Amino acid sequence: MQFTKKQNLLFILLLVAMVFLFLLNISLGSVSIPLKEVIKGLFSQEMSKESWEIILWNFRFPKAITAILVGIGLSMSGLLMQTLFRNPLAGPYVLGLSSGASLGVAFIILGTGFLPTFISTFFLSNYGLVLASSLGSFLVLMAVLLVSQKLKDTMAILIVGLMFGSFTSAIVSVLSYFTSAEKLQKFTFWSMGSISNLSWNEISLLSLFVFIGIGISFIVIKPLDALLLGEKYAQSIGINYKKMRFLIIIATSILAGSITAFAGPIAFIGLAVPHMAKLLFQTSNHLVLFWSTILLGAIVMLCCDTIAQVPGNDITLPINAITSVIGAPVVIWLLIRKKQFYS
Repeated sequence: MQFTKKQNLLFILLLVAMVFLFLLNISLGSVSIPLKEVIKGLFSQEMSKESWEIILWNFRFPKAITAILVGIGLSMSGLLMQTLFRNPLAGPYVLGLSSGASLGVAFIILGTGFLPTFISTFFLSNYGLVLASSLGSFLVLMAVLLVSQKLKDTMAILIVGLMFGSFTSAIVSVLSYFTSAEKLQKFTFWSMGSISNLSWNEISLLSLFVFIGIGISFIVIKPLDALLLGEKYAQSIGINYKKMRFLIIIATSILAGSITAFAGPIAFIGLAVPHMAKLLFQTSNHLVLFWSTILLGAIVMLCCDTIAQVPGNDITLPINAITSVIGAPVVIWLLIRKKQFYS
């Protein structure tokens, strides 16, 4: 399929906006670095101050890359879920993956008193929390996949995902009730989400998961268009609905699960961005939405992170607070404007 001239122009504008926001995100913070110096540093030229080079390569650049990966992954998984369930309020975490990750981290942070010292010491490290979060997401994923093989109704899977979410939240609440204030504070900080402090090894691993998830998503683009007209229509034109549903669930799980493991549960990006893409491009064609969602996801996440940095100030706000403050009004406005896509 060839894109229209208007769509090509919008893609170019979005790409330019993403590059500009990427540079701006690196430039702004508690210490401002001139854009000219940022560009020099990125092209391996010597910057005017050595401290700027340290800030650029050790903090700002890895964080900006993480923001792009998180924005892309959550937005794409949100698009997949909204199409699969034909529900504009479906997001990347409707399968209960975020709750599973939270449960895994809660067991480690809030329940370390029940574990041997050497085990609790390992799991309280950065890699330990990532492993615990991944295991939690993986167990919920296995449970959802097992149930999905037994259920023919896709909406029933959505309900099962919500029930898993409620169940795991209840266990986290019980653990929170019996834990100390210090541990509860640490868990609260994790639940606020953070895209900073990731090492290059962690970013490389996250990139691998995001690329795998995006690759699987690309495979199911054409079937997604047919799915908009209903499950029976998709089956009538020869689409293996069970296989497609399985691939969509796997792609969403890889994207949402890995991002939650490395960055914590980040709200509203996966819910809001697909709606923004549909409104901007005025289409429900998934090939157009695939690329527009990727670009818009990166742009929105870079914007949120730039605001969270509070330029010129030493304070850094929780990324989850910014995405929620921006995302909630956007979703309400978009749903009012965009009802025709779900009628």
